[in-house]
Amino acid sequence: MAALSWLISGLIIGALARLIMPGRDPGGILVTIILGIIGAFVASYAGQVLGFYQPGQPAGWIMSIIGAIVVLGIYRALKKA
Repeated sequence: MAALSWLISGLIIGALARLIMPGRDPGGILVTIILGIIGAFVASYAGQVLGFYQPGQPAGWIMSIIGAIVVLGIYRALKKA
């Protein structure tokens, strides 16, 4: 059940990041899900480093979307190279 919630939240976070960040995006729904999940992990780690979250505490929705936008920017830069 946890894996299903990761997939659904990854899809939502990734889709919102793609809507917020303009431009063409390579990849389909699988890339969007992976982008959202990685973005949430990046946001959790960054929040722990900055002191916003305790170790093991997940990031919130807004921070996860910001993390997904960062990951999307890196993905686009790597795809162009």
